[in-house]
Amino acid sequence: MAQYFRPLVQSGPCRPDDALPLAGGPLWFTHAQQLSRAGQGPIVPAHALPEAWRQRLSAPRAPMAGLTFTRPQVMGILNATPDSFSDGGQFFDPADALAHAAQMVADGVDIIDIGGESTRPGAETVPPTDEAARVCPVVAGMRAAHGALPISVDTRKASVAEAALAAGATLVNDVSGFTYDPALAPLCAAQNTPVCVMHAQGDPQTMQQNPRYENVLLDVYDFLEAQVHSLTAAGIARDQIMVDPGIGFGKTLDHNLALLAGMSLFHGLGCPILLGVSRKKFIATLGHAPEPAQRMPGSIAVALAGVAQGVQVLRVHDVRETVSALALWQAVHWGAPPAAN
Repeated sequence: MAQYFRPLVQSGPCRPDDALPLAGGPLWFTHAQQLSRAGQGPIVPAHALPEAWRQRLSAPRAPMAGLTFTRPQVMGILNATPDSFSDGGQFFDPADALAHAAQMVADGVDIIDIGGESTRPGAETVPPTDEAARVCPVVAGMRAAHGALPISVDTRKASVAEAALAAGATLVNDVSGFTYDPALAPLCAAQNTPVCVMHAQGDPQTMQQNPRYENVLLDVYDFLEAQVHSLTAAGIARDQIMVDPGIGFGKTLDHNLALLAGMSLFHGLGCPILLGVSRKKFIATLGHAPEPAQRMPGSIAVALAGVAQGVQVLRVHDVRETVSALALWQAVHWGAPPAAN
């Protein structure tokens, strides 16, 4: 039976001599929780972990798409759509989208993720030509205005990704986990494009219709491990793959909370972890915030919980507030202002 090891992450300057760095960053761990399909196992000292697990949990993450991981990175959400759940229509006009991108840059964003197809529950598929027409002018405008700014394109479709990469995008973020379009992974491999692979159960139209798992934490881990293997077989280097457990994509409230509580397990994949929780429905439920615009405090609370487990990238709507919260979180944990990246 397969064994999994979830590092028990700690932070701060009082670090034991036998601690291992988490993903080569400032956080560390001395023990890990052993897990299997049979249930929770013992707490294992870090030095007693299997070599493959010890290496992947502790090795530094390589730079990708213009990002480095010496501190958490903030990915700003830019929806060039008429129907996204939180801000649909606000940035559908390219001029509005570019103005919002400029504001996010001023607020300290590290990368902007632009999408032309809503992935809210119940959303319908957008034709590739329409999606590309929404995304590419904004990508090109951002590239012209902001030089080396890392830009991610949020798409499931190879033709859209190809057009966006030609316009200046630097990373492909696929919410289907590279299961929707078989041409997308070969395209990214051929162009040496870094990718983010996300877990979702079902597609946006159906994903919230009674999602089920045997063990959501291990099921999502196994899916991502299989997809990372598939992507490396297609020619994409493992150190150029980011993973996203897909909070809210085919998950109930309990599924989301189990994934968030066990988030550090995903460091065992040896890839940077992206966490996207901003303004999602479970925050409305637990935080008594029915309107998306009311969910910023809850979004930041969950984001910081993810950072405490070593998440490297936060995908957010509220860039300024998240950047500010991260600076304070790091200062308090380390007793000094955070160093610039």
